[in-house]
Formats: sequence, structure tokens, C-alpha cells
Amino acid sequence: MKRCWLVGVLIVVGCACMLGTVGVEGHPDEDLIVSLPGQPKVEFKQYAGYVDIDVKHGRSLFYYFVEAENVPDKKPLTLWLNGGPGCSSIGGGAFTELGPFYPKGDGRGLRTNSMSWNKASNLLFVESPAGVGWSYSNTTSDYNSGDSSTATDMLLFLLKWYQKFPSYRSRELFLTGESYAGHYIPQLANVLLDYNVHSTSFKFNIKGVAATKISIGVDVCMTYERSFYFNLPEVQKALHANRTNLPYQWSMCSGVLNYSDTDPNIDILPILKKIVQNHIPVWVFSGDQDSVVPLLGSRTLIRELAHDLKFKITVPYGAWFHKGQVGGWVTEYGNLLTFATVRGAAHMVPYAQPSRALHLFSSFVHGRRLPNTTSPSIDD
Repeated sequence: MKRCWLVGVLIVVGCACMLGTVGVEGHPDEDLIVSLPGQPKVEFKQYAGYVDIDVKHGRSLFYYFVEAENVPDKKPLTLWLNGGPGCSSIGGGAFTELGPFYPKGDGRGLRTNSMSWNKASNLLFVESPAGVGWSYSNTTSDYNSGDSSTATDMLLFLLKWYQKFPSYRSRELFLTGESYAGHYIPQLANVLLDYNVHSTSFKFNIKGVAATKISIGVDVCMTYERSFYFNLPEVQKALHANRTNLPYQWSMCSGVLNYSDTDPNIDILPILKKIVQNHIPVWVFSGDQDSVVPLLGSRTLIRELAHDLKFKITVPYGAWFHKGQVGGWVTEYGNLLTFATVRGAAHMVPYAQPSRALHLFSSFVHGRRLPNTTSPSIDD
């Protein structure tokens, strides 16, 4: 069976990097977003800007960071990457699926996402690799990239991002993503584990990996609204984006990136096996109406991985519940490997079923199994 993983992954990380130039709360004043054009009033803070990962080449990655809605200092940090390869995490995850805002119908303003994942976590979105969205390089050859260079650049990004946000150094960090991020994120986890082995000081405190089997496909009108909004000069100014005046417009998926056409064939199962063998829980979840990457394929691969690890079934395949209804189906192997479906979700789970997706994400962040009864839970 060809193991093509269109999934995403989450990881928990703590860091002890050097301090950068920051404000009184340990956040960079120059990256603080005062307000986005047409944005509803909110109490949480937002930041956006660049992290320079290779000064010699002039390679920089653009990020958007949203604090948790309540008590952000008590909540973990979640990194989200979109796949493609070559599609924007800002346009996808942040402003279409799980961030606090969606574009309005006229493309000139924003409306609130009542099921934003910043109810459960602080959220960090990165346009990766260079050539995606507003991330760029002054060295043209940097746009020839693949899984290995993408993972290495994200490691550098994380280390340098902590210099901007030193108060998050010891915070739990979850890594998530969709579609081709099913390659990005496990391989980033692998790089972080290797970094830990060779580091004599700081080590990433990896606590869990959750993979979401979401693929391409989004409302056409929203795609237009999003592209229109992000190409407004006042929006780019508010986001501290496009600082080099790129010779092309922002688009959801890159037209300049030349990504490896062989890396999609990389078998991700051995990498997931290594993550689990480091006692890091792995979740894979799928929309039960995903016609691009049917859930049966992912479920079979997870079962293969469990068999390889000699894991026994700890939670038999059965329904989990949300708001008194079936939220999907779930099974668990060896207390470390979980496969779950989300009922009624297609390619983009948080977009198609925002309430159930938030419940699943919150359960993972809090280290809880999905409920197997209709009794109300903290997430309801």
C-alpha cells in the first residue's frame, strides 16, 4: 500500500532561548497588531511579522500569532502549518478554519469565528517554506525546496521565535497542520527529537502529536474574499507583511515555489513510529466524508503501525459524543496511538465541523480521551 499521508501533526515544546528585544510582557512591540482593518473588537492580543532564519541568503518566514481568548498565560501554544506543498497557513488555517476571524462577503472586513481554537490554546501560524504567502528569500535557489529543508527551517524558526517571545519558552507547544503538513509535521518532530539528542542545554519538551487528515477544498467565494482582503495595502500594513514589496500578489498557494516531486513518496510511518517510541502520544483524525483521502486508508495505516509496535487495543472502535450527539468514531492502541473520525466533516475538518473539531482539539490539548457517553463534558 502506498503510504501517502495527507495529515497534520501537533507537538508540545518548551524552550530556553536567549532573550530578544521585547516589551514588558516579553512580546515584541514592533510585531503587535493594533487592529486589523474591519476587525470586530476583541480582548486578546495579536502579533505578526517576520523571523529571519538565514540572514546571508535573506530568507525569512512570516508568522501570525493570536493569544488565547482567556488566560493566555495559562494556555499552551499551538503551531499550525498548511500543506500543499506551497499553501498559506495564514490564509488557510488562520482565516478560513480555526483562527478567530473569517473574511466578510465583500472581502473588506472580518467576522468572528465563534469556534476558534484560541478558546483552548494560543495559536501560531507560519507561512512555510519560503516562497509561500509573504515568506520570502533574496536567494532564488531557496525556492527549490523539499521536506528536509522545510523541517530544518522550521526548527530554526521555532528557536528564533522564542527569542521574540521568551515568555513562551517553557510553554507547552502543539504542532498541527493539514494536507501535506502530514509530511511537514512528522518530519519536524523528527528534527526536534534529533536536536534533543545532540543538545547539551535546551531540549524541546515534546508531549504529543495529533494528525488531521484534511485535504484541499474550500468555498470559492471565501477564497476570493480572503485573497482580496490580504492584498489590501492597509491589511498588509497592519500585519507588518510584505516588507520587501514582493513582485507578486499574496495568493493562497505559491506560484514561485519549486517543491520536490519525489518527497511525497516518503514513507511517514517509520517517523511516526519513532515519535511513539519516544513515548509521545500520536492522534490521527479524519473527516468521515473526506473523498480525497478516505478515512479507511488512514485507519488501516494506523492499525498497521499499532501492529508493528505490538500495541493492543485500549479503546475499541466506537462512537464519541459531542453535545449529546455522535461526534464521530474513535479507537486507541497502547495508550499512545489514537485514530478518530469527525462526523459530517469533509476535507477541512475545522471549517466543515467547527464545534466538533474544537471539542476534539480541546480533548487532545487537555490529555483527555474523547467521551464515549452523551453526558455533557467541559467542552460542551
